[in-house]
Formats: sequence, C-alpha cells, structure tokens
Amino acid sequence: MRILEVGKNKKQYMELLFLADEQEDMIDKYIKRGTMFILDDNGVKSECVVTDEGKGILEIKNIATIPNFQGMGYGKILIDFVVAKYKNQFLTLQVGTGDSPATIGFYERCGFSRSHIIKNFFIDNYDHPIYEDGIQLVHMIYLRRTL
Repeated sequence: MRILEVGKNKKQYMELLFLADEQEDMIDKYIKRGTMFILDDNGVKSECVVTDEGKGILEIKNIATIPNFQGMGYGKILIDFVVAKYKNQFLTLQVGTGDSPATIGFYERCGFSRSHIIKNFFIDNYDHPIYEDGIQLVHMIYLRRTL
C-alpha cells in the first residue's frame, strides 16, 4: 500500500471524486488549488483533496473510497496520513459534511469534534437535492481536530 500525491490530471479521478461531491462545478472550486492524494493498494482505493484555508486551517474538501472497499480502513489511513504530513504546518484539520449519522460518526471516530454549521449549504449551492443514506442533506456540518 502506498499514498501518492497527484500533481497533474487530477480530474482523471472524477469518478471517485463524485462519490463525495456530486456536482462538478463544486469540485472545480477546490480541485486546482487543492493537494490530492490517492491511496493505492493493488489499484486506487481512495482519494483525498485538502486545501489551505488560511489562519492555520487545513480542510479536507473531498475524501472518498470506492464503494466495494468502504469500511476497510482506507479513509482513516488517508486521514492519518494527512494528519502526520501536516501536523507541523497547520494548527487545525477541518472537514465539512452533510448531517448524516454514518459520516459524522466516521469523522468522530477519526478524532474530529463538531465545530460549526453553515445553514442551507446544500440547498443554496447545489442544483439538485443531495441525499446520503436516504437523508436529504441541508446544512453543512463542520468538524475539526487539532493537528
């Protein structure tokens, strides 16, 4: 298993990026300025895109694992990698996600705590309703952990 930084042709991973963010114009807002990592374990299993948000905050903008490989620890391995890589460069790692119990629980198990909410984020920024586990996402829930 290895984790590689993708410097060029990040959009070759669009199918994987769409698992975490369904709308291409939303991905376009961060893909160029973000740093992308892929986890390769006999083929790409997961990806993560992080951005410098200023004031010592590094943000996970997109993290996704191929569905057949979810629940096998690949997402946590990527988060642990990001934490180790950036712990001396940033103060905080944050992630914004929909209010889905499974996703929130995943981040909490990875050491994140709820920080703040952006009301109506998914309604105001997406051109169609977004659902996760049968729940329509409305508000963006931010979680943070200290690096």
